[in-house]
Amino acid sequence: MTDTAEMKPVSEEELREALMDVVDPELGIDVVNLGLIYGIHIDGDANIATVDMTLTSAACPLTDVIEDQARSATDGLVKELRINWVWMPPWGPDKITDEGREQLRALGFNV
Repeated sequence: MTDTAEMKPVSEEELREALMDVVDPELGIDVVNLGLIYGIHIDGDANIATVDMTLTSAACPLTDVIEDQARSATDGLVKELRINWVWMPPWGPDKITDEGREQLRALGFNV
């Protein structure tokens, strides 16, 4: 991790862009375009980000993989990334972005 004295404050937009590098291992689409990010909260003074995130299923066994990817993707942007797993409202295909739908169609999914 980078020394916080050297870090500039990160915006929600920058953090969301970094999280596009976090790919759901089952679907092969990033968590942002899948609609798994419900909210981003940044404590600018401490440079700590908390991400409200869900998964396509509460029974998903890949929580640790996604957490590790998210921490790697945001390393250097924030001092610490915290993930707040939320299950309400439940995720559904309606949360997928237009770009995510295009990516899924390219993989052969009918969305």
